Amino acid sequence: MPAQLVKLDTTPDLVERVYRALLDAIVDGSLPSGARLTQEEIAGQLAVSRQPVLQALRMLKSDGLVLDAPGRGVLVAPLDGAWIASVYEVRAALDVLAARLAAQRRAALDPDLIERGRKAARGRNVRALIDADVAFHNAVYAASGNPLIEQSAHVHWRHVRRAMGAVLQKSTLRTTVWDEHEAIAQAIGRGDAERAARLMSGHDQRASEHMSRELGPRASPRTAEGDIR
Repeated sequence: MPAQLVKLDTTPDLVERVYRALLDAIVDGSLPSGARLTQEEIAGQLAVSRQPVLQALRMLKSDGLVLDAPGRGVLVAPLDGAWIASVYEVRAALDVLAARLAAQRRAALDPDLIERGRKAARGRNVRALIDADVAFHNAVYAASGNPLIEQSAHVHWRHVRRAMGAVLQKSTLRTTVWDEHEAIAQAIGRGDAERAARLMSGHDQRASEHMSRELGPRASPRTAEGDIR
């Protein structure tokens, strides 16, 4: 396993912290598609016992981010362009609903979100780029006033973040992304629900097409039977 993971202190939320460390490594490409993971190796690098590692790997398996490996351990699941396109379809439906509801409430999004995003876009820190994008969309979800939107979207953003990480490792961010975000925020602030929904729909459609081009279609992998060891 090529990634060098930072040791973690033992705390009550250790399983979540192990999960987050592995998720971040998968998202930023430190753990690439096909990398084999074993409980022992992860536990050694993170300086934790095997039990929280086992639980974290089961969570990642449930997310579809790791697959059972033949023999021993698990593999980081391959990126599937067709699957990511499906994820974006669901994400777009939630995003459009959130934008429409936020505009109906004339929500004022923090302008620092846009500035943070533009600053990240001028740099080459992949995680900063992803975090800024996630922060903007989470702000729209929160502004909608419907907590179920963010809860539902959270499931799919794990895959979106991973796809973004893979694409940003080899190409640049779409130059119009933060102009689109700013236009969406302005429409929401003006209370123009139809325009906010239309802009969000176009934004997500262009993002999906960009990801599909960069990732390319792949057949969905079959998971092997067996337990994580």
